[in-house]
Amino acid sequence: MSLVRFQIVSGRLDAAALARHAHVLVVMPAAKALSDDLPGLAQLQAVLTRRDMKVEELAGTPLAADLPSGCRCAFAMIDAAKPRFEQLTALRKAVQLLLDERPRSIALAVCGAEGEAARQLAREAVFVLQINGAVLPQSKKKVAKPLARIVVYGEFNPADFAAVKALSRANTLARELTALPPNQLTPAHYRERVRDLAKDRGWKIEEYDFRRLKKMGAGAFCAVAQGSGDKDAAIVHLSFRPKGARRSVALVGKGICFDTGGHNLKPAKYMAGMHEDMNGSAVALALFLAVAELKLPVAVDVWLAIAQNHISPEAYKQNDVVKALDGTSIEIVHTDAEGRLVLADTLTLAARRQPDLLIDFATLTGSMTSALGNRYAGVFASSDALAALAVGAGRQSGERVCVFPMDGDYEVALESKVADIKQCTLEGAADHILAARFLKRFTLDRPWLHVDLSSANCSGGLGAVGSDITGFGVAWGAGLLAQWLEIGEI
Repeated sequence: MSLVRFQIVSGRLDAAALARHAHVLVVMPAAKALSDDLPGLAQLQAVLTRRDMKVEELAGTPLAADLPSGCRCAFAMIDAAKPRFEQLTALRKAVQLLLDERPRSIALAVCGAEGEAARQLAREAVFVLQINGAVLPQSKKKVAKPLARIVVYGEFNPADFAAVKALSRANTLARELTALPPNQLTPAHYRERVRDLAKDRGWKIEEYDFRRLKKMGAGAFCAVAQGSGDKDAAIVHLSFRPKGARRSVALVGKGICFDTGGHNLKPAKYMAGMHEDMNGSAVALALFLAVAELKLPVAVDVWLAIAQNHISPEAYKQNDVVKALDGTSIEIVHTDAEGRLVLADTLTLAARRQPDLLIDFATLTGSMTSALGNRYAGVFASSDALAALAVGAGRQSGERVCVFPMDGDYEVALESKVADIKQCTLEGAADHILAARFLKRFTLDRPWLHVDLSSANCSGGLGAVGSDITGFGVAWGAGLLAQWLEIGEI
């Protein structure tokens, strides 16, 4: 969970300072003319002329120019009138023009803006540089080196970037965990990593292991976990109680470290990448970290449903009937719909603490990906007010969400002749909605948001993030909780 270091240099990036850097990012607000003191002005004008582009087109197409000194400058124009997603995308494209050369250091200059406008542009640029300068886990002989340093020119203070550092660190944590191969992030390994993080941060931790959950009657979770030879699955609970906390939130994450599909075995094409099926838990854990570092006045619990969905003689199978922790009997219809089962018992544990808000994150359904693709996440809310808050947080954070219905009449499809409810159907229609209706039964009617992370992996990156693994949900969740605390009861 390393983070790119940055330092602040008072003053502007003049010619003498420019000569000391090999890679420079220049960020400016939208304008129809370039500032006379812009670093690399003549070279940028030459590139614009060669490409027959107007200055304002920089807001959609960042450019790079090589200076006589050998320095490479990338120029990003940010239009504050555009959605934040587009602003962050423009910055990411500009940053990538530099990161493609694997620099160890990048200088940042904000031009054409002063005061809070300049601070905001600098914050955005540092955020994008930090998350994209990190290198995700890899096992190559020659490992790519991460960006080591960002040098920020201008009249800024370290406090201006405190929130940026927290969100960068959290997003990087979510992506690093998700990128780990399944033999390096088994449930046992995952739990050890969480333990180390809790010890380092001073968080309280409690682990509900397989034997304990079996004894408690968490039959939904255990049905999925029982197919693994190593009974290392667990529900891991972390808690943080800052002084002055006025409200409480519970974060729940699906942590399936590998998903074979069980007896309803996935074909190779759809099993590839299933080590990322624990992304919901990584996002929940990373958001927990962000909330702690941002010092939000909220008591936070995170519940991580960590397991694997294997095929074996002990694995659960179609037409089994299992009993969840709250006593609900569930008819198993498809063993590849395991996520909603581990979440059912985990939501029950979280809801019993009566949090003011309950949020779960999961790469839950293929039908959500069919509905939205990989550029939005789907959200279900227990109230219209929470739904509106979720959409607003998506616009503010640049991590966009779409609200879906989950009216009660959908649940007729889950009626079972032998149990209280079916786990899913075999028809596949509206499975993302049926999954939400299923999960709602285990929330004890707490205010609740369910996030189906269809945007967890987006080829070529998404918004601020250039890697396929996006860490989507961390910035959204932090923004949502900050707004929720301001609003009060909803």
